[in-house]
Amino acid sequence: MSGQVDDIIRLAARGDGVTAGGQHVKLAVPGDHVGPDGEVHAGPHHIDPACDHFHQCGGCQLQHADETVLSSFVRDRVVNAAKGQDLAIGQLLDTHLSPPQSRRRATLHAVKTGKAAVIGYREGGSHRIVDLQQCPVLRPELSGLLPALRRLIAEHGPKGNVDLSMTLCDQGIDLGLTHFPLEGLAATEGVRDFAQENGLARLTLDDGYGAQTVWEPEPVTITFAGMAVSMPPGAFLQATDDAQALMLADASAALAEAAIIADLFSGLGTFAFALAQSGPAGRKVLAAEAERAAHLSCKAGAARTGGRVIPIHRDLFRNPLQANELSRLDAILLDPPRAGAKAQIAQIAQSTCPLVVYVSCNPSSWARDAAVLGAHGFALEQLRPVGQFRWSTHVELISVLRRR
Repeated sequence: MSGQVDDIIRLAARGDGVTAGGQHVKLAVPGDHVGPDGEVHAGPHHIDPACDHFHQCGGCQLQHADETVLSSFVRDRVVNAAKGQDLAIGQLLDTHLSPPQSRRRATLHAVKTGKAAVIGYREGGSHRIVDLQQCPVLRPELSGLLPALRRLIAEHGPKGNVDLSMTLCDQGIDLGLTHFPLEGLAATEGVRDFAQENGLARLTLDDGYGAQTVWEPEPVTITFAGMAVSMPPGAFLQATDDAQALMLADASAALAEAAIIADLFSGLGTFAFALAQSGPAGRKVLAAEAERAAHLSCKAGAARTGGRVIPIHRDLFRNPLQANELSRLDAILLDPPRAGAKAQIAQIAQSTCPLVVYVSCNPSSWARDAAVLGAHGFALEQLRPVGQFRWSTHVELISVLRRR
């Protein structure tokens, strides 16, 4: 190499390599060198992508980075968010990366092309669909269904775009097709034959009026800590089993002594059912959720816990639990959407509850909320970065905040 050479020293939030001078370089990782012509010369952490679609597909941004860089990227996103709010980190736990072929849910897109069809993620910055022939992120059960899905859409799909959601549940694959009207008896019989031949747990179709179940041989469930809970179509689950298990372990350890816990934004009860089975005798877990279908599923499961899980239907954005209610608790666990929990955090800050476990899929909104707690006497006792969306720039975390 001749002329000026710049070294890549870090990754930006969107995955570009960044030089010491602040230049952003696509498909570069720390340790790479950038020549005067802009060409990237691979360093020791630059590896061959695991997927042939990588340079087109918008599903992954970091397949060219090795484990060291991936782990550092996830850790730094979380740590820098904390530093940006002047949060002192008590204990930074090891970063967790979900392994390849571990994603148990995915949303894909499809379109009919003459007598064929393409299925996949969209290209980065485009509406064009990359026709997946492989996907090293997805569980093999999900990626293995793609050839049959391609044939189904080619034969019975509409002319426009189709969205597909696939989730692994206790009974197998729960498949939802959106923008997929059934026209005629042949199409109706075709999709049911497809579901039966491929052993689907459930098939739902949405032609614009909500998901309608057309195949479900037995009630679809998802099991949390031994509790089989009814799973509504489109219900939220953690993306990987391994990340869920680790976050449950961290939460259980932090809340080991708490007798009365509130699980806020509880969903189907991912944390609530596990927490109800651990800790001191007589522990109670209040599970608050706004989404009606998820709440009803949690409520049905809670009826089998002997009163240990107490579900309530409550919109915590518009009607958060109040400070006087929260002051009766030993601890709070919350796992809000990406926007965070600004209104609920304000009430927690005004309460006397001594312990908060905060799970987040957005380091920025988490840091904002954690700073509010910090200003009201909480210390960030423990923090673990989590990368369950492998090779993507999506980062999650679990944290423990304790009142001083």
